[in-house]
Amino acid sequence: MAASVKERFLDYVSYDTQSQDGLEEVPSTPKQLKLAEHLVDELKAMGISDAKLLPHGYVFATIPATSDEDLPVLGFISHMDTSDAISGADIKPREIVNYDGKDIVLNKELDIVLKTSEFPEIKDFTGEDLIVTDGTTLLGADDKAGVAEIMAMASYFMENPDVKHGKIRIGFTPDEEVGHGTKYFDVDEFGADYAYTVDGGRLGEIEYENFNAASAKVTVSGSSIHPGSAKWRMKDALRIAREFADLMPVYEDPYCTEGREGFIFLVKMDGTCEKAELSYIIRDHDKEKFAEKKAIIEAAVEFINKKYGEDSAKAEIADQYFNMREMIEPNMHLVNNARKAMEELGVTPITQPVRGGTDGAMLSFMGLPCPNLNTGGMNYHGKYEYVSVTAMYKIVEILKKIVLIYSTDGWQG
Repeated sequence: MAASVKERFLDYVSYDTQSQDGLEEVPSTPKQLKLAEHLVDELKAMGISDAKLLPHGYVFATIPATSDEDLPVLGFISHMDTSDAISGADIKPREIVNYDGKDIVLNKELDIVLKTSEFPEIKDFTGEDLIVTDGTTLLGADDKAGVAEIMAMASYFMENPDVKHGKIRIGFTPDEEVGHGTKYFDVDEFGADYAYTVDGGRLGEIEYENFNAASAKVTVSGSSIHPGSAKWRMKDALRIAREFADLMPVYEDPYCTEGREGFIFLVKMDGTCEKAELSYIIRDHDKEKFAEKKAIIEAAVEFINKKYGEDSAKAEIADQYFNMREMIEPNMHLVNNARKAMEELGVTPITQPVRGGTDGAMLSFMGLPCPNLNTGGMNYHGKYEYVSVTAMYKIVEILKKIVLIYSTDGWQG
């Protein structure tokens, strides 16, 4: 008997696949390949003969069509790596059956508690089965829940060849968490007409809007001298860097924003009297506001240079990804059919903008329209991460239903 989605998930989180930021090599950590190889073995055991591990750690596989009709090739994609924000090694998941809506003690010895007062949305999961951490690691639902759900869907169709459907492509990617998930993703080889990433959160989520994103590296050049003889001679790069940071709009910090509101976020600052660096991420759903935020960085550099001398500050601003909405709107059947699948299964669709980015955004601009679907996970990238097992089973049904919708001549509805 095929493994359940829960059994698959518990297996996959036993693999440490934490990626590492700041490296150009993909995958950034060789340990990601161990899960990739394991998934290839599982796919082949299902009977998917073309399952393979590609260079740079990508896994591609095909569920052959069982219908003679001319149907679109549909893809499903999730990432294998976990965030480097907190350890993803030696995860000790624990299942809570029929959650009672109260605080959850994750680790009694360390007094780590998932409190309803801090995470009130967890009470919405009362009566469901949950998987939580022991409070010392993340869980890995981002995105091993998505991997497990796609694998469970694949297993169903391979075990039921009498169910008519078009060709299905499966893709698992490395290094999504460090922004390189699609760096070597070959859209032509993948060969799908349309796809979904399965990398969202709460059951019902359908996301086809995300931030426009850029990074900004600001370098401040100073001049060091012994502080005892520094008067009118020292040029303290760290002090100037602090002044630069204070030029950023107070209310455009992540702390003050929500929904479609963007931000300028100082993620790192370090240096010495001689040289200081500030690293920013810039985000906004609106293209014009996105451009305005980048202009704020440039204006601050100009101000510092006028005040402290030419070349006191410089900024390297690099676009990272863009709002996929403009690529999805011409293909709204992807969103509409996901909504239809959910509604037919008694799930209320939740369409909301992503306050972040997804591999789907990059893939959409690479020519593969690719909105994002839910996984059932919550509180990603931290020790309070959890996933609803109840939702995971339902999401497998949603993925199967989407395939069936695209297996009729009315898929454009």
